[in-house]
Amino acid sequence: MDAPPSAPAFGAAPGDPVSETLELTDVRCALSRGLTAAGTWSLAFPAPGRLRIQAVLRGAVWLTVQGAGQPVRLEAGELAVLAGDRAYALASDPAVPAIDALPLLRASTAPFLHAGESGRDTVTIGGELELDTAAKDLLLGALPPVLHVGAATADAATACWLMEQTLRELSSDRPGASFAAGHFAPLLLLQVLRAFLSDADAGPCPPGRMRALADERIAPALRLMHSDPARPWTLAELARAAAMSRTSFAKRFKDVAGVPPLAYLRRWRMHRAEHALRRADTPLAAIATSLGYGSESAFSNAFKRTTGLSPRRYRETVRSA
Repeated sequence: MDAPPSAPAFGAAPGDPVSETLELTDVRCALSRGLTAAGTWSLAFPAPGRLRIQAVLRGAVWLTVQGAGQPVRLEAGELAVLAGDRAYALASDPAVPAIDALPLLRASTAPFLHAGESGRDTVTIGGELELDTAAKDLLLGALPPVLHVGAATADAATACWLMEQTLRELSSDRPGASFAAGHFAPLLLLQVLRAFLSDADAGPCPPGRMRALADERIAPALRLMHSDPARPWTLAELARAAAMSRTSFAKRFKDVAGVPPLAYLRRWRMHRAEHALRRADTPLAAIATSLGYGSESAFSNAFKRTTGLSPRRYRETVRSA
């Protein structure tokens, strides 16, 4: 693929909770490796420990994830998203006994590994995304062990192109390669979120931010909290925006998000504070004001209750890391 099938839209619309959440994440592409194969083959991989995306560019691959039901066949242009906590295997046929892939991976640093006979009947790319706290809060517990994204979806086409470009950048010595790969990572995460939110077969999310973002009834209230987190929103105002009674709104919000509306607002403020502390030398008093706290001490107390660290200590810790 030489060009993206469709250009992603840039620039967050005010109050767009998905865009604003992604803007606060520091997701990184921790690994991107290609695999070519032909004939009969099967490789076993350990649990990656990170969110993994497997895209097929040519041919077909059978994916088997430990404890996740039947093997999934991935055709060219399709991809699978793995939650990352289970071992898995890639094969020409799920009945073929798998060999350990780790010795092969360690034996070469080439961008592509080869399996089976000579030839390139199959080409697949695997990438792993390292998520920060904000992204983990969004995804962990929501994604199924395997999310299969069909070739007919725009999300699959865009993700395959992004992964191919990421591999090219990470395997090149061109100026700015790591910078380019770093910017592909959040776009890959966006495609994962879009695919999940639009996939009716993925099943209902457990309570959490992912499910909240997909719920149309509470969406108006979410947009208000995300667009103006400094405002002292009341339950009545948020319920009115959702065209619901306070009791019905509070119950639905907690059922969907897992926390009451005002607790969600406090956590959203803390995500924004964490991002500001990681990224800039903004004075604590300015951060406190921007998030609606009347004093630096009130902000510091709220931050420590949420994270276990004072804002200053948090800033020192993340920067030293």
